[in-house]
Amino acid sequence: MRTTVLGGLGAFPTAHQACAGFLVEHDGFRLLIDPGYATLQPLLALTRAEHVDAVYVSHGHPDHCADLQPLVRARVLANRSGPPLPVYAPTGSLAGLLAIDEPGLLEPGYRLTGFTPGETLRLGPYEVRTFALPHWVPNAGARFSAAGLVLAYTGDTGPSPALVELARDADLLIAEATYPDDIPQRHAGNLSSAVEVGRYAAEAGVRRLLLTHLWPGTEPREALAAVRRGFAGPVEVAAPGLTVTVGR
Repeated sequence: MRTTVLGGLGAFPTAHQACAGFLVEHDGFRLLIDPGYATLQPLLALTRAEHVDAVYVSHGHPDHCADLQPLVRARVLANRSGPPLPVYAPTGSLAGLLAIDEPGLLEPGYRLTGFTPGETLRLGPYEVRTFALPHWVPNAGARFSAAGLVLAYTGDTGPSPALVELARDADLLIAEATYPDDIPQRHAGNLSSAVEVGRYAAEAGVRRLLLTHLWPGTEPREALAAVRRGFAGPVEVAAPGLTVTVGR
């Protein structure tokens, strides 16, 4: 199972990096997780738009889903007879995004499956167990299991006992760590710090950790120093083009 980072920032992209987004490849299946702002261009450097097999969206904030719209546009306008793109997202979370284009243009290009966080899905080769995690809007952390391997992803979340269950024995945990240590009061309960991630990753027995959704301008070394106060295993910060492979 190979995960390629398209971007690793929260809130908004910069001149050098997109928001958080990941291309996960396993057994010939290409899964796009959270196509946030500016993730389409690095995605298209890796594969063609029509070669994406499915999209999983954790929640409806645009730094996690905005580039779904141009991805579907690229598929529809390049090949109107191509198959619709399967998209999985919390029910209602993409309504505004998918309504911004002219009526009828994009509808043939995607097949939207809405779900309630907490449900279990079947997505290509993956069994996907979703978790309702605290955020300003419904957020579905997910545990992708295939061939004895587990990729866990938090989306955006505040503290929750469910995070340990989500991450238990994961081969790779991709975790939101917007701040290295102290979380501003305005974001308390809805976002995470690298210090918090280190603690629950250690408790869960995570084998490898990838920090994402850093606030633009945050130094990666600060996030790494903070997470290592609680987690002793392999850890990296999401950077464009970084590839993490687990299993054979």
